[in-house]
Amino acid sequence: MKKNILITATLLGLTAIVLGAFAAHGLKSLISESSIATFETGVRFQMYHALFLLFIGQTAVLSAKSQKLIFLLTLIGVVCFSGSIYLLATNDLTAFDFKRIALVTPLGGTLLIAAWASLLVGVVKTKRN
Repeated sequence: MKKNILITATLLGLTAIVLGAFAAHGLKSLISESSIATFETGVRFQMYHALFLLFIGQTAVLSAKSQKLIFLLTLIGVVCFSGSIYLLATNDLTAFDFKRIALVTPLGGTLLIAAWASLLVGVVKTKRN
């Protein structure tokens, strides 16, 4: 499981860098400055959680069960939160109105909060050495 977490963290970090560069260079002339800022919020949260998963994949403090739960909450949360932000920020470039899926963003945010809360619970439950 740790290897899967680390691979996922690496892929999230890699794609965050690619998407950040895409926003700065490829989207700059296509969408408004406020949409660029929105897109960059998605990139920033994706990178934060890539680093978070790197920590989760390396720590020996958490049980395997806690790591798996945190991994799933984080992965689904990033896909929902950052993914929906990317789509909403580039809404003007497509025929589909992504504002219809705007409720996916707070769902993703809630899952990310749950991942951090799960980390807290996992650490608190850890036996002292």
